[in-house]
Amino acid sequence: MAGQLAVDEQLLDYVRQMSLRDDDVLSDLRAETSGMPMLQAMLVLPEEAQLLALLVRVTGASSVLEVGTFTGYSSLCMARALPPDGTVVTCDISERWPRIARRYWERAGVADRIDLRIGDAAKTLDQLTEERGAGSFDLAFVDADKANYLRYYEQALALVRPGGLLVLDNTLFFGKVVDPAAQDPDTLAIRELNTLLRDDDRVDISMLAVADGLTLVHKKP
Repeated sequence: MAGQLAVDEQLLDYVRQMSLRDDDVLSDLRAETSGMPMLQAMLVLPEEAQLLALLVRVTGASSVLEVGTFTGYSSLCMARALPPDGTVVTCDISERWPRIARRYWERAGVADRIDLRIGDAAKTLDQLTEERGAGSFDLAFVDADKANYLRYYEQALALVRPGGLLVLDNTLFFGKVVDPAAQDPDTLAIRELNTLLRDDDRVDISMLAVADGLTLVHKKP
């Protein structure tokens, strides 16, 4: 039986050459975000965003929740995968980076499918529960501040319908989850979430060793 591959840049380039469906809008957004070196690590990998779009399509999702907008790359990819009447509700703490996102959403012709909410994410999720009710989303993608991941998970799980899907990013957190010396609040929060997910009988899970760790969570009917 083959073991887990160690993916170097050459192999990653091959994966992208063979599978990535790219265009000028996506590559220009990546380039603009990558031009901010301190923030480059916050941008989802293009193959990860393409996987998110594929998950939207194969689940037939028409309502998507995103926690953490940044410059809007994943929002754009998921919005493109929606049916014409579908919506991505995405939330971010500040207008600063979503201002960049809006330009690319307009270029891609999906701005009318994206509902941007600015403010504290936990409060926004509470507001969405009041507005739309529990179980009102088909799919949720969580990629925001790690210290609050456990809270976001519980809120997103309530907002996703039975049988729906949650996707949690950064669940390996630069490999720090297995480093005993890593005791910072973000790493501790990710470890706590991973332990909860392992033991949570409300859901089925699959943790994938791709990008910075991606965990798929199926909410049991």
